[in-house]
Amino acid sequence: MSQKPPISTASGIPVADNQNSISAGARGPLLLQDFHLIEKLQHFNRERIPERVVHAKGSGAYGTFTVTHDISGYTKAKLFSEVGKQTATFARFSTVGGERGSADTERDPRGFALRFYTEEGNWDLVGNNTPMFFIKDPIKFPDFVHTQKRDPQSNLKSANMMFDFWSKAPESLHQVTMLFSDRGTPDGFRHMDGFGSHTYSLINDRGERVYVKWHFKTRQGIKNLSAKEAGRLAGDDPDYAQRDLFGAIGKADFPRWDVKLQVATEAQLAEWEARTGWNPFDLTKVWPHGDFPLKPVGVFELNRNPDNYHAEVEQAAFSPSNAVPGMGYSPDKMLQGRLFAYHDAALHRVGTNHQHLPVNAARCPFHNQQRDGAMAIHNGGAAPNYATVEAAGSNPVGLGHGEPTLALEGGAARYDGRGVEDDFTQAGNLFRVLTQQGRQNLFDNLAGPLSQVDADILQRQLGHFDKADPAYGAGVRAALSARNAM
Repeated sequence: MSQKPPISTASGIPVADNQNSISAGARGPLLLQDFHLIEKLQHFNRERIPERVVHAKGSGAYGTFTVTHDISGYTKAKLFSEVGKQTATFARFSTVGGERGSADTERDPRGFALRFYTEEGNWDLVGNNTPMFFIKDPIKFPDFVHTQKRDPQSNLKSANMMFDFWSKAPESLHQVTMLFSDRGTPDGFRHMDGFGSHTYSLINDRGERVYVKWHFKTRQGIKNLSAKEAGRLAGDDPDYAQRDLFGAIGKADFPRWDVKLQVATEAQLAEWEARTGWNPFDLTKVWPHGDFPLKPVGVFELNRNPDNYHAEVEQAAFSPSNAVPGMGYSPDKMLQGRLFAYHDAALHRVGTNHQHLPVNAARCPFHNQQRDGAMAIHNGGAAPNYATVEAAGSNPVGLGHGEPTLALEGGAARYDGRGVEDDFTQAGNLFRVLTQQGRQNLFDNLAGPLSQVDADILQRQLGHFDKADPAYGAGVRAALSARNAM
């Protein structure tokens, strides 16, 4: 058996005794000079960083992404430069609304955050296990999340708060339908698909832009938990998904996802919007596969568990703003808000230099003039902390890295699409593809929390179901009647 290294302070000073404090006499009091005691207690008091406001409870693993199909016609990003090329990755899966101590099986979307350690820097794809979301404008996000948390007076979860928001924001109906379907309680993290959800863009070496949506299709097959089984596991094994993922990787049963793309030119999206009336950059909508077929790209595999949960999973900080040359964004309002919010959250939660931590650090050379701040592991040495300004200028072209200009139109204002945009057809389409049993499960899952809401909220929400599909509203009413809640 290998001998354990001797205990030292964080500064490397050997600890004489880790069992007994320095005291004035056998019974004390203690002496302030016991720096090991002081350091030990100080660190203990500070060993929890603030939990994430959303996605607080999560599981992570390392892996690889392997290119299987050539997409270099769409992007010049080097990680896609040739078939067979592998890129190191890190993934974090999570529930969204619950605290760190919440159950893995709660009815909730699942975060699906991926990092690709490329030779041009880190690419972060921060998505969910659903291709759509509840809202389309980030200004609503804090209010929406507050309704999913706890009532400020009772400190209890509140169905009334949730459905008050959803019933007044009919754009949420598409995601609400997904959430209360069987896919609202996936059987662990291995048996669910992942989506970039937002519309992103790719840029090739000719400076041409296409818009894309990313899809990760599980090779393990889709599996979901019934509401009853999810509730049982919440009590019997609240860490069920974490245990399943960690155990599978530990047994070399490596989970894999097929990586696919939907691709469209700006002209194709304009034609589609004219035909359907749907904004292609609206996060509450999806691009139907019949209009934009999936194209294969590669395989994503998870094959190594972290050595230390806090260092590698809890301190992992993703941001959709991390896009390498050959990739770009879109006019998606929610994406535009997240480009700011994710990095800002990491600055608060982990610290100014969170990008220096191993799980967050780029694995290619990097250099900038950012200096100082707490935990500045890479502080630039003797190099200047400023960049020189060239008198001749930099002669910028487009958005940089060969990405062309992005045409904008319209006056600067606040725009409300309520009453103009269609929030019901796609929700109805999702309802109509469910099996008969899937529909009944949806009705029953909705009837539980809806039986607890105020009458005006209930009637408003039932009206949304009716607009999506009359059978949708009728089914929920029948499930409510069965509970004597109508």
